[in-house]
Amino acid sequence: MRITTWNVNSVKQRLPHLLAFLAEAQPDVVCLQELKCVDDAFPRTEIEEAGYVVATHGQKAFNGVALLARRPLPLQEIRRGLPGDAADEQARYIEAVIPTSTVPVRVASIYLPNGNPVGTPKYDYKLAFMRRLQAHAVALRRKEEILVLAGDYNVIPEPEDAADPAAWAHDALFLPQTRAAFRALLAEGFTDALRACDGRPGVYSFWDYQAGCWPRNQGIRIDHLLLAPQALDRLVSASVQKHLRGLEKPSDHVPVTVELAVEPA
Repeated sequence: MRITTWNVNSVKQRLPHLLAFLAEAQPDVVCLQELKCVDDAFPRTEIEEAGYVVATHGQKAFNGVALLARRPLPLQEIRRGLPGDAADEQARYIEAVIPTSTVPVRVASIYLPNGNPVGTPKYDYKLAFMRRLQAHAVALRRKEEILVLAGDYNVIPEPEDAADPAAWAHDALFLPQTRAAFRALLAEGFTDALRACDGRPGVYSFWDYQAGCWPRNQGIRIDHLLLAPQALDRLVSASVQKHLRGLEKPSDHVPVTVELAVEPA
């Protein structure tokens, strides 16, 4: 089973790239972030015609997450929204169970807050969201399922995950408190899939549109797939589809894909 996470930075603007990726890579499950549209505006027809079932949790102009499953895989037990704050209306979390021929796989698509500027309620919200995510992740891990928490975490875990760490020293993505919250999540029994397969520095998933970051490879790694132990046991590979950043009018993020030894149909 191939599971991909991708912050598309507006699904309507990036629809041709998304459809081409689905046709080329044929992932079994896709976790999308930053849809920037309400549920009714999501290009459901085009995605379904490409062979996928869809579950969305959208928001007008901002945020928004979705899960796609390649037929005949269904999406079951769909949860929209991260537990822990009934007043939180931001569309940043969707979760579902994908039954397979052998075992169920639970997958979440997550769009963590950016948190900038630091010292404002935006950063407080980021840390609070990460605490809620940790609590929910612990509850899910206790189910002892194959569990993948995938998405744009807006966290640069280590200095080797940035081409120029010093440039991010005071950014919400790289502050010690942010990285500590990410490590606390890992300490609950989760593994960074890409780092489990590829420990090299210089592996990035995001290149800003400004200042020639892409041609100069001034990237950062902020898109992660975290695996519970039962998923880690089945880990085959993890990879970054870097070439998609070179397309015309691309997202500033690229897909990251993990392959698990689970028979999808």
